[in-house]
Amino acid sequence: MKVLIVEDEKRLAQALGQIMEEQKYSVDIVYDGEDGLDYALSGQYDVIVLDVMLPKKDGFTVVYELRKAKISSPVLMLTARDEINDKVTGLDCGADDYMTKPFSPEELLARIRALSRRQGDVQLEDITWADLTLKLSSRTLHCGTKSVSLGFKEFEVLKILLANPKGIVSKEELIVKVWGSDSNAEDNNVEAYISFLRKKLFYLGSHAGIATVRKVGYHLEENA
Repeated sequence: MKVLIVEDEKRLAQALGQIMEEQKYSVDIVYDGEDGLDYALSGQYDVIVLDVMLPKKDGFTVVYELRKAKISSPVLMLTARDEINDKVTGLDCGADDYMTKPFSPEELLARIRALSRRQGDVQLEDITWADLTLKLSSRTLHCGTKSVSLGFKEFEVLKILLANPKGIVSKEELIVKVWGSDSNAEDNNVEAYISFLRKKLFYLGSHAGIATVRKVGYHLEENA
């Protein structure tokens, strides 16, 4: 299971990460809402543990923007406040569960397991941009009457680009989100998969393309 922890209390975040790694989970930890949203938009996490009170973006905003972007990863929200209004707000924004600090590690792990089981029942929506449709359930890319299957890393790279079609995604971000922060992947690995995707867009006859921003990264573009 892959878990994202978004928590600005670093000691707590690291303690939670250690608890989950002991359960053989793969864990990423970030300490503010902007980074949390950025990581979560990759759609690669089985469960997201999200604090409410965060710098840069609060947890309510993060989960709202995730759901707006059609990311359905289950979200467990954490807060030090035990107020009904906060819980209602979190659930209305799109959170799946809510825990008030302090809590026991056993209860946290039980809720994460429950959310990960629920994820298997969630039907993810397809992502459409320009003349492209990315089918999340089958990892196929469609343009008009033509379609092509994507390999796992091709699919993950394109999904990240489609999650923020107007923004620029750096090579470093793609390496961390697709290969993992502990991998030995380098810029040329990213370049290879961008090349694969460009060839598939050409095969489909799509008006969409992947533009390179020198020394910065990549972004989607729509050609006439």
